[in-house]
Amino acid sequence: MPEPTATSPLPRQGQDLIYALDIGTRSVIGMLGRREDGRVRILAMEKLLHAHRVMMDGQIEDIAQVAAAVRTVTDRLEQDAGCRLERACVAAAGRALRTAQGCGTRELPAPEVVTEATVAQLEAAAVAEAERSIHTDEENGQQLLLVGYTATQYRLDGYPLTSLLGHTGRVIEAQVVATFLPGGVIDSLYAVMRRAGLEVASLTLEPIAALNAAIPADLRLLNLCLVDIGAGTSDIAVCRDGSVVGYTMATVAGDEITEALMREYLVDYNSAESIKAQLSQAEKITFTDILGQEQTCSLSQVQAALGPAIELLAREIAQHVLDLNGAAPSALFLAGGGSKLAGLQAAVASALDMDPKRVAVAGGHFKTTSCSDVIDLDDPEYTTPLGIAVSAGLGLVSDSCRVTLNGAPAKLFRSGDLSAMDLLMMNGYTYFDLLGRIGRPLVIQVDGRRTVFYGQPALPARLVINGAEAQPSAIVHPGDVVEFTPAQAGEDCRFTAEQLARRLKVDRLTINGERPSPDAPVPSGAFVVTLGTALASGDRPAAATDASPADLAGQATETAGAGPHPERDEAGVLSPASAPAPAAAPVEPGTAAASAEAAAPADVGTSAAVTAEAHGLPGAGSPAATAESDGRAAGHATAPEAAEPLPAVPAGRPCKVRLNGRDVTLPPKKDGTPHYVMDLLELSGIDFKNARGPVALQVNGSDCLFQQVLQEGDQISIGYEDEVNVP
Repeated sequence: MPEPTATSPLPRQGQDLIYALDIGTRSVIGMLGRREDGRVRILAMEKLLHAHRVMMDGQIEDIAQVAAAVRTVTDRLEQDAGCRLERACVAAAGRALRTAQGCGTRELPAPEVVTEATVAQLEAAAVAEAERSIHTDEENGQQLLLVGYTATQYRLDGYPLTSLLGHTGRVIEAQVVATFLPGGVIDSLYAVMRRAGLEVASLTLEPIAALNAAIPADLRLLNLCLVDIGAGTSDIAVCRDGSVVGYTMATVAGDEITEALMREYLVDYNSAESIKAQLSQAEKITFTDILGQEQTCSLSQVQAALGPAIELLAREIAQHVLDLNGAAPSALFLAGGGSKLAGLQAAVASALDMDPKRVAVAGGHFKTTSCSDVIDLDDPEYTTPLGIAVSAGLGLVSDSCRVTLNGAPAKLFRSGDLSAMDLLMMNGYTYFDLLGRIGRPLVIQVDGRRTVFYGQPALPARLVINGAEAQPSAIVHPGDVVEFTPAQAGEDCRFTAEQLARRLKVDRLTINGERPSPDAPVPSGAFVVTLGTALASGDRPAAATDASPADLAGQATETAGAGPHPERDEAGVLSPASAPAPAAAPVEPGTAAASAEAAAPADVGTSAAVTAEAHGLPGAGSPAATAESDGRAAGHATAPEAAEPLPAVPAGRPCKVRLNGRDVTLPPKKDGTPHYVMDLLELSGIDFKNARGPVALQVNGSDCLFQQVLQEGDQISIGYEDEVNVP
């Protein structure tokens, strides 16, 4: 196959190409295959060891590192296949696997032929019963999600059958074994897939996949057990009488052997893994310990040192098998990389009191369901990835509880009362995808008045279930087809200096005490002072650079009905002439007088502008209020802007701040209004009637106005301009 070039993008993955991805504790294995004559032909395989311990006991811990490994394996396989891989079949594992049995029964009004839809509904009812039993026992509030299930038996009018399809009867039954994992395990797996740029084509459980590869259906009349030993977990499946009895998982596996080597020989994790890999390859093993000393041990010495760890692993496996099966099985297969450990077969046979000849390494039956010219199908290490490929390729993944989301299976579907919102959240969407984000507002101070220009509203999301518009609260049922288009965020509000001047209907302005160019962007939080006269409709504002420091001090406009705006010099410092005069008698913070003073910035008094601001609207006649009638500004559509309502301090809670280096506690205001910087003026020690120079206000190191709301823990400086930095 010719290697694709950079100028020729890879074609998309065909529907018939199966990408099986085994994300294991120690490595990531990817396989590509196609269905061929009732089997899956493996076309390519790639394996990559994790550089660090990024997973523990089957649980993903470092999402970024695992996703990077998945992406590397995917890139290599794309070169082999000559196409872009977009969908992968995966299997889940974890340290908290739970299983439950369920039974579904349906009595038909008259004898009729059983269809696939009828079987799907029957299995869904059985899964729902299993789910109800498992969720009554959830611990620590951890949500358990359905990962997969296996139909163990069907009955038609009381008679057991291996399949109900095509039969005619009145009473049909289905028994299932359903498997569940904590939501966190599934979420982390999906997070890795999204970060690696892949969709989940199918999801099953690792022991289910391993069983489908190692023990064909025609052997399940026997009481057989499969133990797939990975690095972090040992997955166990048991079958008898033609059906699967159940699944379980032990969190004792190959890592226990690695850790035993680390303790015995004082080596790091990677060195211990290297020693373990050499156990079946060499009679002498050489390594360097953490002290820098080189050691050489014979194979027999290492095996003797590992004896207790192997015995512990065998006993743990045996106990789980006995708990699941009730007794020792007729035969047991060991699979996975850990099955190659010398002495393990005999130890497991001894722990189960079985004939050692009835404990074997899996691999002999792989050719029943798969074939390949690129890998050795007798290698037990490939049990899980082969099982994932076989399960997907031969349709062995139970999907009666599946719904389709945007053309792909949403495998995280849970039976029972599941809303469309639940489904979307399980598949990576968020509340913002449903509601959308309003464009970011532009919040500025216009002539001492906090003004908000809002961004564009979001374009709404669209949710369709089975071709009809639906609400997020709608219940989703098995087999439903869901189409979801996320909401699109609205445009942020942006102005240039010229656009803002036009919006405020003035011919000149300054921003943060400077004279901006007409095309200069207005930053959020800017201090804006309007200059000159109001424009007639359609007039073009003069360049803002025409303003001078004299303009700033002497040409500040007055808001109609709102009194003069406080004058500030070019640096934005409050001048003595414009500072608010204190009350004739001291005003105690928290009193009604103080509240009234806080509600009336500067010399506003009780004008209509104050009444409007108390309701979060711009004062009458203010530039912001005047701009409201303008509708849209310079191509940027905005909602009618308003002075953003300030957060109220809850009644009954004081506000603790730090003023000029000392702690100050402001008593709560009875009406619940917030505290302002101006509430601290009388405590600053400055006689504003006889101020000797300009006064500067700072909150948390930034210049501010006296109307700024105080928050708990704020650091405030109120002093003469040459003293504002004094702690």
